[in-house]
Amino acid sequence: MTGPYDLSRHDLDALLQGEPAFRSRQVWDALHKRAAWPAEMTELPGPLRDRLSSEIAPALTIVDRRLADDGETVKWAFDAGAGALVETVLMAYPDRVTVCVSTQAGCAMACPFCATGQGGFKRHLRAGEIVEQVAWAKRERPVTHVVFMGMGEPLANYDQSIAAVRRIHDDMGISARRLTLSTVGIVPGIRRLADEGIPVTLAVSLHAANDELRNELIPINRRYPLAVLAEACARYVATTGRRLSLEWAVIGGVNDRSQDADELAAFARPLGAHVNLIPLNETDGYHAPGRPRAAEFRARLSALGVNATVRVTRGAAIAAACGQLAGTPRPA
Repeated sequence: MTGPYDLSRHDLDALLQGEPAFRSRQVWDALHKRAAWPAEMTELPGPLRDRLSSEIAPALTIVDRRLADDGETVKWAFDAGAGALVETVLMAYPDRVTVCVSTQAGCAMACPFCATGQGGFKRHLRAGEIVEQVAWAKRERPVTHVVFMGMGEPLANYDQSIAAVRRIHDDMGISARRLTLSTVGIVPGIRRLADEGIPVTLAVSLHAANDELRNELIPINRRYPLAVLAEACARYVATTGRRLSLEWAVIGGVNDRSQDADELAAFARPLGAHVNLIPLNETDGYHAPGRPRAAEFRARLSALGVNATVRVTRGAAIAAACGQLAGTPRPA
């Protein structure tokens, strides 16, 4: 069965052939503006609702839903078929509601401090499956921001990720400036993204600013070392006019030393980048130093002329925080 967001507008027109022309626009807007399933589209005649319900049911099935932070964080585990589980997280704040979407079931990047990377790769998600995660979140709260920071590497699934970005931007109406695409540093993808004409925020998961350590933490660095990554990031900034974000999981005794801050500052300053410090969420073999150590690291960066913030961790109690998504429902 086809998922509702797997359909292009042309596909929907064909599906509704024989119906009045305005029906296609009604269904399209209901899917994207209201995140309504066909059975809920009361503006349609009953027989048409029934037919569409049988032909375009959701592609993702909820197998687990957890709440944390007094209900302000929601995590879903979805069955995407054939045993592929993906997770999506909604985070509500006073001034925004952000949904963190997955682009792959699992991840092939094998970063050792990330639960998703430890679990291996299952398959790429289709653009419609990525967009549908936003729709499920919209059914919970009005979504203002979307971050491609869930399971998987978006630029390793480039075409589907960008198709989802365009659908979320063009049809769901979320500004490009409220869309963030994260990558561990897939340089060809960064170069392609610079030419897409959609100035999303690019967030690079850096985590180390010397090649020896980064080779250990981010194995793809062996293919695209820091000098090559810096060149691609500089081109993205110059082409789009958007400020680069550098993500840095603060790992106790690994990348939280003064020399690490010095190396990070040397990488960030020429790019005019903002650094987002993330106190590590515990994974096997890696120690979480906590917010005080992250605050000390931030102070060092500030003294070196780098703008940095310490991310407020959300959803750790339900394994929904950064680096914890594993595509497996946890026991209650």
